Amino acid sequence: MQASSSKPKARSGQGQQTGVYKVDSIKDIAESINITIPESVASSLASDVEYRINQVIEEAARFMRHGRRTIMTTADIDHALRVLNIEPLYGHSPYNPTTFRRALPFPQVPAAGPVYFVEDEEIDFDRVLREEKIALPKGVSWTAHWLAVEGVQPLIPENPPAIPREADVDPTAAKSNDALRMMNGLNGVVNGLGLPLAPTSAGNLPPGTKKPAPNPGQGQNQQLVKQVLSRELQLYYVRLTSSLLPPSTDFGKRTAALASLRTDAGLQALLPYLVRWVGEGVVGALKEGSEAESEGKVLEVLLDVISAILDNNTLFVEPYLHQILPPILSILLHSSLPPSHATQLRTTSSQTLSKLLTQHSTTYPSLSPRIMKTLLLALISPGKSHGTREGAIRGLLGVGKEAVRKGLVEGGGARVVGAEWESGEGGRSVALVNSVMDALRVLQPPSDMSDSLDASNEADNAVFHKLTEVLGSFFAEKVSEDATWAREIVGISTS
Repeated sequence: MQASSSKPKARSGQGQQTGVYKVDSIKDIAESINITIPESVASSLASDVEYRINQVIEEAARFMRHGRRTIMTTADIDHALRVLNIEPLYGHSPYNPTTFRRALPFPQVPAAGPVYFVEDEEIDFDRVLREEKIALPKGVSWTAHWLAVEGVQPLIPENPPAIPREADVDPTAAKSNDALRMMNGLNGVVNGLGLPLAPTSAGNLPPGTKKPAPNPGQGQNQQLVKQVLSRELQLYYVRLTSSLLPPSTDFGKRTAALASLRTDAGLQALLPYLVRWVGEGVVGALKEGSEAESEGKVLEVLLDVISAILDNNTLFVEPYLHQILPPILSILLHSSLPPSHATQLRTTSSQTLSKLLTQHSTTYPSLSPRIMKTLLLALISPGKSHGTREGAIRGLLGVGKEAVRKGLVEGGGARVVGAEWESGEGGRSVALVNSVMDALRVLQPPSDMSDSLDASNEADNAVFHKLTEVLGSFFAEKVSEDATWAREIVGISTS
């Protein structure tokens, strides 16, 4: 009896329903379409519906979090359904939320809870047809257009309107601008941009510099874009240029001007005019047959200005490299510099060229080979003066060891200089010989041993013959005084 009383009770076939989506809802939907389903099928469908609902809500929650919101909208549900490749629910929008109304209680079913339904809005077609139709705006899109083509702004709707020409400017405004220039003591305008070329006294121009003649037909062929410069920048330009060049002899002002140009920010607008001023100054100082002492000082100051511009980290110099290089190379390769400043000017030009290549050769990989080709032509071409060859060697020193090796050793530059010295054509230049020796010392430093090559030794004799082939007999004699140095140079040339 006890065994029979302890018999466990039979378990229900379906068990207790614990899901959120009830089985009764599945049965009600099936009965609404005249389908009868068993309890097990309804339970399975309820579990699957609950899983799908959780999946949609999880995807919608991701869109809600990415939208930096804490409230889930119907748009999040639509995006989630599209991601899950399910057709979205139409008729729901986050900008026009659905309005639910509560139905009256059912007297016959007092246990039923509150029932809500969607209120359908009645639309009057006559009123809709009488209303004015509103065109939908175009969606947001991206398009490309030209801001400027070769410096000229196209007349398209995307660009601002063009600046009126001189003829359309108010005469009173033009008079006020002329008065401002007269107050500053200025005459002449660079490209019509409102920046003066020089004061009326022409004190800041190098000796012999001529102003370019204005072209009356230039304004008709090309419409120039004006750049408005503040009065402060104009005064800065005038005082800077007048403090740097003669007749100003105040060394303190010159040092302060170079320091300002080297460190001050906000000078980008003046950079093209400073570069042009330096170029015109170099052309004026290097005119034919002029070797005055004052022009040597002018060239030294102009090289200091270029160096200060390169040292200023706030200036974007790359668009003006093609205007900065000609003054440097002109001073470097000019045949007749002032004798008291020739070596100093070429050395300073070489250092400035080295600084420029160090800063910008990575951006423009072809810059160093092109400059090296120019210097090689100036070094080995027949008929060049001693000054030009010396400048070419100094320039190769500024480019680097590889340029010195290709120019003096592989290119035969040392042989050319040595042959001219031995023949005595055009005189002999000690400075040119010293520049070659300096370049060879940079290529390979001499040793501390002072033993010379022994002509009776076969190995030393072979080294001397190789030196003669590479450097020529003149410089082979000089290098052979240091045996270790001679062997190292031959080793570099044959590697």
